[in-house]
Amino acid sequence: VQLQASGGGSVQSGGSLRLSCAASGFTFEDYTIGWFRQAPGKKREAVSCIANSDGSTYYADFVKGRFTISSDNAKNTVYLQMNSLKPEDTAVYYCAADRSPVGSISWALDFEYDYWGQGTLVTVSS
Repeated sequence: VQLQASGGGSVQSGGSLRLSCAASGFTFEDYTIGWFRQAPGKKREAVSCIANSDGSTYYADFVKGRFTISSDNAKNTVYLQMNSLKPEDTAVYYCAADRSPVGSISWALDFEYDYWGQGTLVTVSS
């Protein structure tokens, strides 16, 4: 099982980035893919997720209206389009895969996820 996150970089406030999470080694359509982030000195927090089985999505309040998650099942890849970036979005972003169905609370619990990728750093300057 492998999750490969990419697309991080440095942008100015108000800019955009698109993160990708390429998955392999499991049946992609059976899993929920989530994005989490961890800023220096802070706890890891959930950002968004998408259930590949039915396309349902969840977002943390602090990214609603700015970030969009999508999935390309043919490419086994999940994307996180991040617009209107703010300095407080600076963090290492991780993608993770959850075999179990997620709900409105469980999607944000990192211990629910079975597999994790390495992080990709996003830096937003003011």
